[in-house]
Amino acid sequence: MNDHRNAPGRSSTTTDATQTLRSLLDASRYVVFFTGAGISTESGIPDFRSPGGVWSKMQPIYFQEFVASEDKRREAWRRRFDNRDGWVGAQPNAGHMAVAQLVATGKAKSVITQNVDNLHQASGVPENRIIELHGNATYATCLSCHTRYELVDLEKEFHSTGNVAPCKRCGGIIKSATISFGQQMPALPMQRAHEETMQCDLFIVLGSSLSVFPAADFPLRARQKGAALVIINRDPTQMDDVADVVIHAGIGETMGHLLCR
Repeated sequence: MNDHRNAPGRSSTTTDATQTLRSLLDASRYVVFFTGAGISTESGIPDFRSPGGVWSKMQPIYFQEFVASEDKRREAWRRRFDNRDGWVGAQPNAGHMAVAQLVATGKAKSVITQNVDNLHQASGVPENRIIELHGNATYATCLSCHTRYELVDLEKEFHSTGNVAPCKRCGGIIKSATISFGQQMPALPMQRAHEETMQCDLFIVLGSSLSVFPAADFPLRARQKGAALVIINRDPTQMDDVADVVIHAGIGETMGHLLCR
């Protein structure tokens, strides 16, 4: 595995930084992508945490509240079916397609994502190459027996009865298959993300503020074990100082230029 700790330093312009990234990509054998809200906002999905984002307009419903209160569950489903988070109808953008292209060629091995919008799958990345740290908003599961429920069926039930009934199999609570505030991180995706991070020689962050832990630990783990770290995000992050390449620009535009030869 290549050790990039002596890789070229950070470039002074976006063009130079893209050239450095292209060189790192050419030299790498095991690339892992780590994606956050910034790649989804380019598809029109609002950011949750930024000023003016979803959580500045409505308070999140914590996991413990959802489990304990039928009223909170009803409110959570109302938001879901009103598309308050804005992901319904969104389509993959140029950034998603560039990632999918690199996965298809075998250059990139996996995509670790903080997003729940299913756009990496929609772009053509195989399901087994995607590691969803915060779950998926396109379906629901029973919290007890993990039976899957399709949202189209639950939406019909909600509009008909004003509620989502307990699981038909075990009577457990049905919840959107996302990780809510206060909910334990899923063990298997976290383990898979760690394993991929430990194998990579190039770790590319796309559109994450790197402020939400424990997910944001992965770029640091990659850097500490000798992989090159690249951060592409419109705004500065707290990990810019330890990265080999930092590009403050649009993801679709940057990745498009990267793949143009």
